[in-house]
Amino acid sequence: MTTLPPRILRALEQFHAGRPWDHNAHYHRWILRRLPERFNRALDVGSGSGDLARLLASRAEAVHGIDIDPTIVAAARELTAPAAPVTFTVGDALNEIPTGPFDVITCVATIHHLPFSDALTLFRQHLAPGGTLVVVGLYRSRSRSDQLIDAVAIPSNVAMAWIRNKGRKSPRPTSMTAPTRPATMTFADIVRDARHVLPGARLHRRLFWRYTLVWNQR
Repeated sequence: MTTLPPRILRALEQFHAGRPWDHNAHYHRWILRRLPERFNRALDVGSGSGDLARLLASRAEAVHGIDIDPTIVAAARELTAPAAPVTFTVGDALNEIPTGPFDVITCVATIHHLPFSDALTLFRQHLAPGGTLVVVGLYRSRSRSDQLIDAVAIPSNVAMAWIRNKGRKSPRPTSMTAPTRPATMTFADIVRDARHVLPGARLHRRLFWRYTLVWNQR
């Protein structure tokens, strides 16, 4: 994030503590627009409280979510209707990924917890021919372009928090209770390594300290 004076940073933290909103969920509808209207099997890696998995289930025959945190997986199961074609498991995505192939694989705010190239290689191996991989990830700001996007993101972040909470203080969403850690790779590093593993991958910086990666298996 762009470096700010401590006084302003404390004020922003206090504001967002009372008006939290999920930056990752902001991209869920964007993800759906990159996917076919109907598909068979989907895998959501780092599924958290299951919000994206349940959206995928509106188009898929079956959706599997995997997350390493048992508490958030339990919450996902409680929030999911029994009849929904969604299952959730607790597991390490690199070592306990369900057997593919999958027509769609999604991974939101999770891949920076994993060895990046190894994770992309595994996703490619489990993606069906013609399938789509969509990653929404975090990167470490470093370049001037990063700092420019950060500068735009800060007021946009405040506006979104106000709009989504209707100006009122609100409790923290379940989707934001999973453990997190900061990203270590820069966007340039991510682009370089991603295109080595996934030739033709389309990557873009996005608002709210995120980037997107879309790749289609041929």
